[in-house]
Amino acid sequence: MVSALALVLTVVALAVNTLVVAVLSRFFRIRLKTQWGWVTYTMLVSPVVLLILGLIQGSVIPPLFEGAAGLFLAVFVGVPLTLGFTIDLLYVPPPDEYDLPAAE
Repeated sequence: MVSALALVLTVVALAVNTLVVAVLSRFFRIRLKTQWGWVTYTMLVSPVVLLILGLIQGSVIPPLFEGAAGLFLAVFVGVPLTLGFTIDLLYVPPPDEYDLPAAE
């Protein structure tokens, strides 16, 4: 039986992981000036960070995905990676649109 606490903590973990991916992809978009570099780094580095976060979060959350490694990876890595990347790409203005003061 799934407890309400496990479901709430899973939704919170999903939101935190989505925020982490959105921030990481934004950071790579700003720092890497190449056309595909930020996409490559987002697709290679973000899943590793999400897997580490998922393992930490999975030790705190009551066993919701016991014996279902594929479901665990989908919820803690796949969905946040897709949502975070989509939020950064579609809903946040590109870094080129911001006017920054000139460096002295």
